[in-house]
Amino acid sequence: MRVGILMPLAEQRGGAEQLLRLFLQHVPGAPEDWLLVFFEAGPLAEEARSLGFPVWIIRAGRLRQPVRYMQTVRQLVRLFRQERVTLVLSWMSKAHLYGGIAAQMAGIPALWFQHGIPLAGEVMDRLITLMPAVGVLACSRAAADAQRQLWPNRPVEVVYPAVDLTVFDPDRLPTFAEARRQLGLPESGPLIGMVGRLQRWKGMHTLIQAMPHILERHPEAHAVIVGGRHELEPDYELFLRQLVAQLGLQERVLMVGFQRDVPLWMQAMDVVVHASDREPFGMVVVEAMALGKPVVAGAEGGPREIITEGVDGLLAPYEDATALARQVLRYLDDPTFACHVGEAARRRARDFRPEVFVNRMVNTLYLWVQS
Repeated sequence: MRVGILMPLAEQRGGAEQLLRLFLQHVPGAPEDWLLVFFEAGPLAEEARSLGFPVWIIRAGRLRQPVRYMQTVRQLVRLFRQERVTLVLSWMSKAHLYGGIAAQMAGIPALWFQHGIPLAGEVMDRLITLMPAVGVLACSRAAADAQRQLWPNRPVEVVYPAVDLTVFDPDRLPTFAEARRQLGLPESGPLIGMVGRLQRWKGMHTLIQAMPHILERHPEAHAVIVGGRHELEPDYELFLRQLVAQLGLQERVLMVGFQRDVPLWMQAMDVVVHASDREPFGMVVVEAMALGKPVVAGAEGGPREIITEGVDGLLAPYEDATALARQVLRYLDDPTFACHVGEAARRRARDFRPEVFVNRMVNTLYLWVQS
């Protein structure tokens, strides 16, 4: 089996890019069996090349450029034939708009990795599903169920993503108190944190709205939001800051922007909140659990498949500030419960080791090639 992996991005912007890095670092066998095609130059392409993988850069341009689109497809067809590729895997949905057609023209099977939750009302999701494919990989059962609602119905296999547990290992990080000191965070009182790019569906505003309820019982508490502005929602950061001011929480809510050392920031937190609306998977949830942190996550989507309520985490509905506050307070009011949940969370996180992900991915691809 020789697999051509198509990747539209060559710099890390989110979980899909990080997942590709983990895959390349842990995939067994010869690197020559995995051909990487990036649609732009960048650090990810260079890292893949340094690991010994054959790498091509094909500048695809924009989809609204039909001549450039067809040129890209023809380049891919020539490359697949020249390199004797037997299966095309589009690592992100957008890449399948090129990979599906090119694979069909080259006479080989293709599939794509669905990292999101597709919507029947979204033109792009419908268009991607129309592209030739033998199947779809989905990051969760929630994503798989949503994909099965789109026509034409494709075979879907769930392959849960992975987290680098060596990076999110509390034994390799400074202590909780030392992490706070290093980051200049309050050294006393509960610290409730969120990590993620600033987008409304991520639910940062819900944590802010929950803080007055939390402060009634724990007046020394703080919240910290780690994440930078998203280019598609540049006004959301201002909205959050205005909400903080409106609720009089300027001294209690810290918005620290984009931070590279996410494990250290998480290590400083007492409770990690992930309040997204139908998160497709929830890598941040697993990262926090790997650190042994008690987590409150969104009650729909991938987090429901990661967390067993009351055992290794808690869940709260999207945009329900009262429910979110209630779940956070369950931890703050009962440190013994929080400790037990954190220990169970760390054990659960081991189910998402890179080796587990890579083995499941490779075995699934082999089955599709054989069929």
